[in-house]
Amino acid sequence: MSARESSILVVGGAGYIGCHAAHALRRSGYEAILYDNLSRGHRFLAEGFELIEADVADPVQLARALKRVSGVMHFAADSQVGESVENPRKYFSNNVEGGLALLNAVVDAGVHKFIFSSTCAVYGIPAKVPITEATPRQPVNPYGMSKLFLENALEAYARSYHLRSMSLRYFNAAGADEGGNIGELHRPESHVIPLALKAVTGERGPLEVFGADYPTPDGTCIRDYIHVNDLAEAHVLALKRLDSVDGAARLNLGTGTGASVQELIATIEEVTGKIVPRRVGPRRAGDPPELVADPSRAHAALGWKAVRSLRDIVQTAWQWEQTLGARGKDAAGVAVTQGKES
Repeated sequence: MSARESSILVVGGAGYIGCHAAHALRRSGYEAILYDNLSRGHRFLAEGFELIEADVADPVQLARALKRVSGVMHFAADSQVGESVENPRKYFSNNVEGGLALLNAVVDAGVHKFIFSSTCAVYGIPAKVPITEATPRQPVNPYGMSKLFLENALEAYARSYHLRSMSLRYFNAAGADEGGNIGELHRPESHVIPLALKAVTGERGPLEVFGADYPTPDGTCIRDYIHVNDLAEAHVLALKRLDSVDGAARLNLGTGTGASVQELIATIEEVTGKIVPRRVGPRRAGDPPELVADPSRAHAALGWKAVRSLRDIVQTAWQWEQTLGARGKDAAGVAVTQGKES
């Protein structure tokens, strides 16, 4: 491959899933060029890679970067469901307007391969599980709506501009790289596993369990937790698959197996050897009792299957939490041991 053919622009590459995808690309022989405005990403997660610090809506910087690559992986988006309900303007501006700016720049640069970080939130509250790609897309919050908009745009761009794309619908991404150097770090943190681990270490208060009266075996929500490196490896396979795909494809990425919040807590306590302080609160509006993927189409299309277990997820997340504690502060000056910005 030429230098351009082997180079991929990872937009949002200094964020949680983007940095893991960059490492997976490198392991597969690609050059990953990271593009991030660092509003949510962290410079230290991009260490060892070229980082272009710029906004996704900057046409000049995008045009320069896109001249050097043959494909794009797009991870740059706001992703907090609750925040999207409180501030939909932010989500439609960043996720929709920013996404369209990126798509237009990609088309103008003659790049024809695009991997989109989508979400199971496009399905809304499904009538049944496991969830297949044929499940109606009926998002119930602005976050899911913004992701669905870009999926629809990719379908239109495939027809009109011959842009080959895959929208990869994640379920619950979790865990950290086995090497311990990169992992999950949000500001503020809102994901259940890091929140539970911070409760274990005393860096935050008790973990709040949202509802224990769902129609599930133990009353708590069931989710499909998938290791971030399984996700990252699926992205590389999807990129390779685009060489023989014409149009816009959509795939679920999950394990096909659900775990309840109580089961997750039990696994965390087993791995850490510590009790997870917790309190049970009311249900959150719009939370379905169960969200589990049917990943069979991804297996058929990519030859991909999630291979890491829930215990693997927790073990790597716990290793990463301890790495953060030892580090004290990340390269951006965020007091990660306090679980908040300072």
